[in-house]
Parts: sequence; structure tokens; C-alpha cells
Amino acid sequence: MADMNHDVIVNVNGDSSKSSDDKEASVPLLQKLVAEVVGTYLLIFAGCASVVVNLGNDKVVTQPGISIVWGLAVMVLVYSVGHISGAHFNPAVTIALASTRRFPLKEVPAYIAAQVAGATLASGTLRLIFIGKEDHFPGTLPSGSDVQAFVVEFLMTFFLMFVVSGVATDKRAIGELAGVAIGSTVLLNVMISGPITGASMNPVRSLGPAIVHREYRGIWIYMVSPILGALAGTWVYNFIRYTNKPVREIKSASFLQVREAE
Repeated sequence: MADMNHDVIVNVNGDSSKSSDDKEASVPLLQKLVAEVVGTYLLIFAGCASVVVNLGNDKVVTQPGISIVWGLAVMVLVYSVGHISGAHFNPAVTIALASTRRFPLKEVPAYIAAQVAGATLASGTLRLIFIGKEDHFPGTLPSGSDVQAFVVEFLMTFFLMFVVSGVATDKRAIGELAGVAIGSTVLLNVMISGPITGASMNPVRSLGPAIVHREYRGIWIYMVSPILGALAGTWVYNFIRYTNKPVREIKSASFLQVREAE
């Protein structure tokens, strides 16, 4: 869910030139796609498994527990494959990054296909494991009105993409903390919006279980709202980014880095 690649079209601080190190570190598209399939699979499997286990065992996992599972899964996967594929696992993130030229537009369809495949395979695996009375729908459904669900999904995805843009695409940020910040944001969002919308923030998180269980009620909300929220989040951060100069020409405003300098 974070774009941590160094081979994007334009570097995150507006410097369109590539260093020789960046070229040498460039990852082939096939490897990126495999990383996206595997990463999305593990994310959806872990998160949705917590939902299924909770529903089938007297709410033993609990809502806070489900939130923690989603947050931890995102965090460890960002650190595991962020340096390979950017750890998007989410079409809304991929589209938003491409809209600000921080991800190659030509790779967007392939990334989305990989993410859909990973989410669908994970949902299918869960249905094979949990059968009979244990076969619970782990997808997302609005608990209230469609308007309420649309607004909540928009705001949660806005929050997520705003954080992603700040900690994972701006080299002035403390990059080592990107996984922690993004995973924590997912945890908070699931805690808040889980009972209302299922806390999707990700079209394939909803689409994978919907395809496997053939349950498409309200699916349009989860296809449209997260994408709009992610676009708004990344563009708002892009607006408040106070300079487009390369990182080597500016002095970081991070209070952590200022303390280190002192």
C-alpha cells in the first residue's frame, strides 16, 4: 500500500533524472507483479481469515483484534516487498500514485490485474478451508445507507492515502517508519469504520470475496469511493508539499531529523 520504489517516472521530490544506482536497482515488471499477487494474497487471506474466525467462534477475535490483524499484515508486507513492487496491494493506491506521476501509467492495468488475482485467490482459499457452518462471508457490506457507506469509505481512504503520500513518497520523511505509520493508519481506520462499512479502503478487498461468494450488494460503493478518496488524499498532500526541489537541495523539516542534527 505504499509506493517505496526508486524506479518511478519522476522522483518524489520533482527531480526527473535517474541516478545510475536507480537504474541498476530497477526491478523487472514480472517480479513486481508476482510480488503484488503474493502480497495482496497474504493481506486478504490474513485480514479476511480474522473476520471468518471471528464470525465462526463467538466473536473471539473481536473488532479490535480484526483491526490489529489488518494493520499488522499491512505493516509486515510493506517491509517485505515494498522495495520490490512498492507494496500497493490496492488499485486505489496504484491509480492515485499514477495520477501524480509517481508510478508508471503503463503499468497500472497489470498491477490492478495482479491485485484482483491475489484477492480472489485468497478469498477462494478461505472458502476451501472454512466449509459448511464455518463458511462465512468475509467481504464488505454497508450496515446503514449507501450514502453513509460511500462517505465513510471516501474519508477512510483519503486518510490512508494522505499518510502513504507523506511517509512513503516524500524522501524528506523518515522512510524507515513508513510501514509502521501505514499499518497504524489501517488499524485506526478498521477500528472506526469496520462496523459501518467493513472498512474496505481497497476495491479488491471487497471484490475478491464478492466474486467467490457471489455477493455483490453495494459493491459499486467499494469500487468507486476508495478510488476517489485515494485520489483526493494524494492530491491534497501534493498541494501542501511546500517545494518541488530535489531532496539534496532542501533542509528537512522533520522534527526527528532536526533533533538528530543537533
